Amino acid sequence: VQLQASGGGLVQAGGSLRLSCAASRMIFSTYSASDVGWYRQAPGKQRELVSTINRRGSTDYVDSVKGRFTISRDNARKTMYLQMNSLKPEDTVVYFCNVNGPFAGVDFWGQGTKVTVSS
Repeated sequence: VQLQASGGGLVQAGGSLRLSCAASRMIFSTYSASDVGWYRQAPGKQRELVSTINRRGSTDYVDSVKGRFTISRDNARKTMYLQMNSLKPEDTVVYFCNVNGPFAGVDFWGQGTKVTVSS
């Protein structure tokens, strides 16, 4: 299984970016039964949860992004998204996608995509 994250880049404060993460070599039924999410990690700090969406479509967000970020998923495409609006300089970190499946051993991470927000 591979998770390919994309969509990061450089944006001015107040701008928007949309991250995508596509899963390959994972069967549809496993992906659709998995919880998926986005995490981020700053240099020298622990990886933190940004947002998750479970297999039923319920979402959760860290307080700092509520009202600004929206997570979604397209099971048919085996892809998750993170729409990030009103970006702030403190959102500047590397973002990682995760698929946490219904079976032991189904816990995969993407390679990370860097977001840089200039002030």
